[in-house]
Amino acid sequence: MDCQELKARVGQGLLSFPVTYFDKHGEFDAEPYRASVARAASHGPAALFAAGGTGEFFSLGFDEYPAIIRTAVEAAQGEVPIIAGCGYGTRMAVHLAQAAEAAGADGILLLPHYLIYAEQAGLYAHVKAVCDAVKIGVIVYNRDNAIISADTLIALTKACPNLVGFKDGHGDIEQVQRITTLIGDRLTYVGGMPTAEVYAAPYYAAGVTTYSSAVYNFIPQAALRFYEAIAAGEKPVIDDMLRRFFYPYLQIRNRGRGYAVSIVKAGMRIMGEDPGPVRSPLTDLTPAEHDDLERLLNDAFDGKPA
Repeated sequence: MDCQELKARVGQGLLSFPVTYFDKHGEFDAEPYRASVARAASHGPAALFAAGGTGEFFSLGFDEYPAIIRTAVEAAQGEVPIIAGCGYGTRMAVHLAQAAEAAGADGILLLPHYLIYAEQAGLYAHVKAVCDAVKIGVIVYNRDNAIISADTLIALTKACPNLVGFKDGHGDIEQVQRITTLIGDRLTYVGGMPTAEVYAAPYYAAGVTTYSSAVYNFIPQAALRFYEAIAAGEKPVIDDMLRRFFYPYLQIRNRGRGYAVSIVKAGMRIMGEDPGPVRSPLTDLTPAEHDDLERLLNDAFDGKPA
């Protein structure tokens, strides 16, 4: 898939991050992961991010990363693009991006570099190095210690033809509005806040017409219905789903650091699909929190939703 096709596909609908499956020993479990990615693709998302944030990219070894990307690509069977998570320092990010390209990924999601803060010149050099290292499309993830200014992003769009997207997980709507206004349709814009649904309406108004949904992993039909309501401006549907499910869901998610990932795996277990535990340093929900989530799913959807 060429870069412009990827850019167009990403902007056409809801996106999601498949979780990475681990067995009881914490090792990558390829076959159930393959089946899960195939199920996710069958519901018709615009693209899937393999080994991304919800896929615990930060816990994966260099030795297993290519196999995870390759398994996702094989499972998707060309139905949806597979965009591979990538990050760390520049040399490691380049190595991972090239490994993902070799494994068949359609694009790269460049997550923040490790630990340190950097000046805009350094962020420019980092993103450009990754873009220069591959031919596939690159989406840069704006969050945490990698906050890219509008001026830097404009310079990158001129220097990097395969930079196709900007994903925001920082939450500064003024900055997002500035970027979408100044750069226009040169990029595709993606919402990337944790539990992106609760930010989707203001982001949509700022020109960000799609987002990545973590809850798609366990309630895909409900996630797609919410996205359709956002795109259609169906405020009564949006407000109802926020009140009935997403705001109570946040109350459980916010009880622990890293629960944005852990609660997704818990939701999948409740729905009958066990992706295994999260890897350290994350921790799984407690049994009581797991029960609270199960009650919420039953109450919000009159029984477990499809």
